[in-house]
Amino acid sequence: MKELLDAFWRAAAYCLHPKVIGLSLLPLLLCALIALGLGWLFWEPAMDAVRATLESWQLVDAALRWVEAMVGGSFRTVLAPLIVVMLALPVVVVLSLLLVALLMAPAVVGLIAARRFPALERRRGASLLAGFAWSVLSGALALVAIVVSMPLWLIPPLILILPPMIWGWLAYRVMSFDVLAEHADATERRLLMQRHRGPLLAIGLVTGYLGAAPSLLWAFSVGTLIFAPLLVVISIWLYTLVFAFSTLWFAHYGLAALAALRTEAAAMPAPSAPQISAIDAPPLAPK
Repeated sequence: MKELLDAFWRAAAYCLHPKVIGLSLLPLLLCALIALGLGWLFWEPAMDAVRATLESWQLVDAALRWVEAMVGGSFRTVLAPLIVVMLALPVVVVLSLLLVALLMAPAVVGLIAARRFPALERRRGASLLAGFAWSVLSGALALVAIVVSMPLWLIPPLILILPPMIWGWLAYRVMSFDVLAEHADATERRLLMQRHRGPLLAIGLVTGYLGAAPSLLWAFSVGTLIFAPLLVVISIWLYTLVFAFSTLWFAHYGLAALAALRTEAAAMPAPSAPQISAIDAPPLAPK
């Protein structure tokens, strides 16, 4: 717990570092451009597809007619864009995390290593391609988990539990791998991710709940859909800040754990060569 809190406060302080602030702008810019571009190209077709799907299901259509009779005829108009936004948010979250991991994590880890652990050897246990493949695979698994669990979100407590847990698991998988890829070899990385799984998952869970907070921007009122382009950019900015902070937290904790592991390994006595007694010695060959 002491190491976890120490890494937390160091990560919070590093968020004010000018280099960290500058590094966070590139994932923000790219993710915002991608999200707005996809919205420009596919917003209307996506809403038409959702409306057609809702109208094709007789049970859903009957339920919508009943709701319209209760709250007014504008409900059907608002429902389609709301569904499109809810389906797009998980993609935006995963995209933000992957861009931060790919574009920001290596530089952040290098900054922390240079300032806190200048003597820590870089053993390069994973290549950039391996890190990219690991991140993409983890992101795909998270999206599948989100889609599969969406029906359970209708149960009131689970919507506050399942999405943050999935984001937390994704942050744990991606960030733990990336912060150790440059300095730890493959054996050290696997050992640290196994030995410190609890604290690393705790960091991921906190990150998951912080990452779920920007989604509340869409929960205040259906009128917020009018400002959807602006709210998308603000949401991406908040996601980027959350994942940048989590990168710093994972990096401080992971590199400190790696340094402790190597100190522990260096303190262990080297295995001595086995001593052969006269009794165990092989007999001399006859001349």
